[in-house]
Amino acid sequence: MASVIKLREDWDPDKHSSGLNPNTVCVSRIRRDLSSLLKDPLSGILVIPDQDDITKMNVLVTGPCETPYEKGFFHFFMRMPYNYPIHPPRVKFLTTGAGSVRFNPNLYANGKVCLSILGTWSGPGWTPAQNVTSVVLSIQSLMCEKPYHNEPGYEFERNKDDVRNYNIVIYHETLRVGVCDVLEGKHPLPPNMIDVVSDSFIDFYDYYMAKIDELMVYQGKPFRDPHGFNRGTFNFIHIRERMGKIFKSIQKKNAKAKEVIVIDD
Repeated sequence: MASVIKLREDWDPDKHSSGLNPNTVCVSRIRRDLSSLLKDPLSGILVIPDQDDITKMNVLVTGPCETPYEKGFFHFFMRMPYNYPIHPPRVKFLTTGAGSVRFNPNLYANGKVCLSILGTWSGPGWTPAQNVTSVVLSIQSLMCEKPYHNEPGYEFERNKDDVRNYNIVIYHETLRVGVCDVLEGKHPLPPNMIDVVSDSFIDFYDYYMAKIDELMVYQGKPFRDPHGFNRGTFNFIHIRERMGKIFKSIQKKNAKAKEVIVIDD
C-alpha cells in the first residue's frame, strides 16, 4: 500500500510560530546563509533580514526574463523556526492583489507557496543541507516560461492555446499588481526595498511600454484562464496610464533629491 504524504498545514509565518527563541545552531546557520548571499548575490533576488529579528526575512524576486513574470516585483516573507535548519522556513507570498490574484498553480492567492522543500507540495522534502539560497531559488524557478504546466495533470495542453491564454493573464496581472500596485504602495514594501524597486522601474519602463503595446490587442476582452484561477477583463490602457503617472512621480522625486544634494554641497 502506497504511503500518504502529509502536507504541511502550518505554512503561514504570520499565523504559526512556536514562540521559542532560536537556538544557537539556528542563529549561526542563518548568519552563514546570509553571509553566503552577501558574498555571492543571486540574480533577480534580494534578501533583507529584519533588523530586530534575524529569523525574519523579506525577499524580493524580480520576474525572470522570457517569462510572463518578466520585470514584475514579487515580495515574499520568510520566517525561520527556532530549530532551523532541522526544519524548513515558513514562507508567504505577499504580492497577491490583497488576496485576489493567483499568479501560479504553486503561488496561491492566500499567500501559500507550494514547494516540496517547504513541506507544502509533494516531492523531495527538506534536508538540513538546504538553506535560504535553496528556498529562494526554488521560488524563482516557479516563475517559468510556461507556468500552465506547473499544475499537476497539465503536463500537456488540454485545449489549444491554453498555455498562451494563461500567459497573457499572468502578463496582465504582473503589470497591474506586480508593478503598478507595488509602486503605488498598495502593497507596502520594507523601506530598504522601495528604492531598489523604484530605480528598477525607471530602468524597465521602456520594456513595460513595449509589452503593453504588444498585448493591447486583448484590451477589453475577458480573461481566459484555463485553470479558472483568475477572472477579469484586460485593461492595458489603464495600466499604461498608471505607469505613466508612476514614472513622472519617481522622476520628480529623484529631481528633488538631486537638488538637496547640490544645496548640501
